[in-house]
Amino acid sequence: MKRTILLFFLLSLFSFMIFGLGQTDADKSGYIFGASYMTMNNPFFIALNEGIKEVVEARGDKVIALDPALDQAKQIIQIQDLIDQGVDVIFLNPVDWKGVKPALEAALKAGIPIINIDSPVYNSDMVVSIVSSDNYNAGVLVAQDVIMRIGENAKVVLLEHPVTKSGLDRTQSFVDTTKNMPDIEIIARQNANGQLEQAMPAMEKIIRDHIEFDVVMGTNDPTVMGALAALRVAGREKGLLIYGVDGSPDAKKMVKEGKITATVAQSPMGIGRTAAEVAYKLLAGEEIAKEILVPVELIDSSNVSSFGLDGWQ
Repeated sequence: MKRTILLFFLLSLFSFMIFGLGQTDADKSGYIFGASYMTMNNPFFIALNEGIKEVVEARGDKVIALDPALDQAKQIIQIQDLIDQGVDVIFLNPVDWKGVKPALEAALKAGIPIINIDSPVYNSDMVVSIVSSDNYNAGVLVAQDVIMRIGENAKVVLLEHPVTKSGLDRTQSFVDTTKNMPDIEIIARQNANGQLEQAMPAMEKIIRDHIEFDVVMGTNDPTVMGALAALRVAGREKGLLIYGVDGSPDAKKMVKEGKITATVAQSPMGIGRTAAEVAYKLLAGEEIAKEILVPVELIDSSNVSSFGLDGWQ
């Protein structure tokens, strides 16, 4: 009797090893990546996610993309959900570059690497790599263009996004580039959170305050579109230099039509593809760079046609 029970146990164990473990391996075949963007209410992040998916899905793997809608507390919860699902790598674009720290700590504790995309986190030692546009140079390019076009007596409005490092870099670099030029004066700064819906009332407030200005710079293209809507209602858009950052299809069309002066082109598809390739190198045990900067370029009426108006770079 004891021999029969032992034989049954050994056969059951053997069957489990052959079929049970095989099924588990099958269930876990391929990689699953998590992604959390500050908002998907911006075509830039949709394009960035498409860049990641292009590389990942070509290998038969999967991306779970989440949208916290500019809510940092919600993003932290979403990151924990991705951790609980056992994703292999997380792509993170933070709502708040400092406030996201609890999510970084949770991923670190779980042993899940984070690749920080587009906008750096404050605690950069807690992510394995940062893949972003050269955001500092974006503000430099705008400042240089203003200097070239006006040269003196320029009064500038900055529409900011101060809780993101990318937004901070773009406005700070404009300030740094013009700080020794007393004829270029920043006369108003308003937070628009990178959102069209918030940029419009921010611009309306500046207009109501009867402030005179020659230049408007937004930290991204949706900000500029919101600002332009407010300027049009007030009849104040004529004769201004108006700058965005993104190089979105809509902004490029507005440059072509003379509605805005320029936009600094990012490449969300390029950032996404690069980030995905970095993730696969990481999973393969290869050495990866801590920081990868994707170049940016100013698009104005002189070169907009060469970028194509219908898609992202």
